Amino acid sequence: METIKLIIDNKEIEVEKGTTILKAARQLGIEIPTLCYLDLHDMNIENKPGGCRICVVEVEKRRNLAPACSTKCENGMVVKTHTNRVLNARRTVMEFILSDHPKDCLVCAKSGNCDLQNMATRLGIREIPGQEYAEMSTYKPDTSPSIKRDLNKCIMCRRCETMCNEIQAVGALSAINRGFMAAVAPAFEQNLEYSTCTYCGQCVAVCPTGALTEVDHTPDVLRALADPTKTVVVQTAPAVRAALGEAFGMEPGTLVTGKMVSALRALGFDYVFDTDFSADLTIMEEGTELLGRLKRHLNGDKTARIPILTSCCPGWVNFFEEYFPDLKDVPSTSKSPQQMFGAIAKTYFADKIKVDRKDLVVVSIMPCLAKKYECQREEFSVDGNRDVDFSISTRELASFIKQANIDFKSLEDSDFDDPLGESTGAAVIFGATGGVIEAACRTAYEIFTGKKLEKIDFHELRGLEGVRSAVIDFDGLPVNIGIAHGLANARKLLEEVRAGKSQFHAIEVMACPGGCIGGGGQPFHHGKSGVLKARAAALYREDANKPIRKSHENPFIIKLYEEFLGEPNSEKAHHLLHTSYFDKKKKIIVKQ
Repeated sequence: METIKLIIDNKEIEVEKGTTILKAARQLGIEIPTLCYLDLHDMNIENKPGGCRICVVEVEKRRNLAPACSTKCENGMVVKTHTNRVLNARRTVMEFILSDHPKDCLVCAKSGNCDLQNMATRLGIREIPGQEYAEMSTYKPDTSPSIKRDLNKCIMCRRCETMCNEIQAVGALSAINRGFMAAVAPAFEQNLEYSTCTYCGQCVAVCPTGALTEVDHTPDVLRALADPTKTVVVQTAPAVRAALGEAFGMEPGTLVTGKMVSALRALGFDYVFDTDFSADLTIMEEGTELLGRLKRHLNGDKTARIPILTSCCPGWVNFFEEYFPDLKDVPSTSKSPQQMFGAIAKTYFADKIKVDRKDLVVVSIMPCLAKKYECQREEFSVDGNRDVDFSISTRELASFIKQANIDFKSLEDSDFDDPLGESTGAAVIFGATGGVIEAACRTAYEIFTGKKLEKIDFHELRGLEGVRSAVIDFDGLPVNIGIAHGLANARKLLEEVRAGKSQFHAIEVMACPGGCIGGGGQPFHHGKSGVLKARAAALYREDANKPIRKSHENPFIIKLYEEFLGEPNSEKAHHLLHTSYFDKKKKIIVKQ
């Protein structure tokens, strides 16, 4: 490894050749302010646009200031990060950005979590000279089923563009227009719902202002809770418990399962259930489907579509319906755990408590913004009544708890309600990349071989590499597993499937970096190092501490099949728990 030496703020440092000034300064503990820079440490991904110029520094013997995020270190370089010239330049740039920015901070959804607001405070800006002469952009707000855009608040940092195009390979966003009307938006200024957007929410996760936020369904939930004619049940996704605590000042990776349950009861939900229950149910359906296809494939049936693709992630489903509709018969037909839960809650559970379907309101707490869109899909309803009525994000739940003046940290732990609150360790790891296929392998191995699985932990399926592969030994049968997280990585595997070159028997895909732990609805971390790893580790800890760690051993799942469904992949199970996919190639709709 070739290294070079330089001096930053009178401190000498030796770094690898190619290192930027920004990264070298951070190694010294020198914090250079940035707005456009996006660094996902855990994913080994970063962009270096150098667009906002907030991170400029002074380099000896250079006439112009240099953007630290995109300027590479050179041997003998002398850098000063906080001279009067530098500070004045940063303030001037910031004043220009603010001159074309709305001043509705009191009611902005990102107030308190706004990088722009924080940067203005950090730079000591209290007034904006010449603002009365500045032109203002005049975009109309655009609301899709999951994401709300206010382009007047776009500062052209282009973080969302990097995330959408490079990391997710969706291509829904790009720079448009010039001057004060410059912004990042879909082509031809389409509304987001008419673009190729998958609603993964990663653009929202990295946006430093209120230009991109989630559609807030908390008021709808509050109205349902206040309606005495409604029975309101809530389900909580596995990744939520590993991140919710961050919104209350806890360290990333702090498990708050019991406190979360207590908070939801305090908010007034009639029953507090766990999406992990339906994750176990998903394994029963998806695992049976995998084994059925695999056996047919091994027997020479050329109609058996191999590899089978997981179908738990709605952002991923939206992606292949948009870009790979010719492969829509390849993924498992199993619904996501969110939708399986809704279908069971409004049939099996509603019958048990003698409540009419239309009077049972199902709310989901999800790390994902695509779930908001998923529960609105027409096929997931009966006579116009949705299986899942409302989905709110981890961030929305945190805000809801704070609005209710609940002291989250002091809450005692409590348990989920039965029967839809009991789950296994296999279900909780659904929240991390590789977790769904590991859970499936635990059950599929024992059903396929008829033998007890001695090694429950499949460490070869874990990690944060974008594309991973492993061979799992099913008692002499090698099963080739592929894993991808982040849609750009998924695209690589799908291209191989389309070309007939894939060697995998099963592939797990999650749309978001890290899986659901890095979902677009999780507490903002903006690339803070170690957050995704800490959240994943928390889920694996909860798995290890569960008394039952295989989905097919969940006693309430066994009872559900005995009393209601019959057996996995039965006619009734197919009616309630399976779905089909569509060709959703978007047509360009130009605004008039």
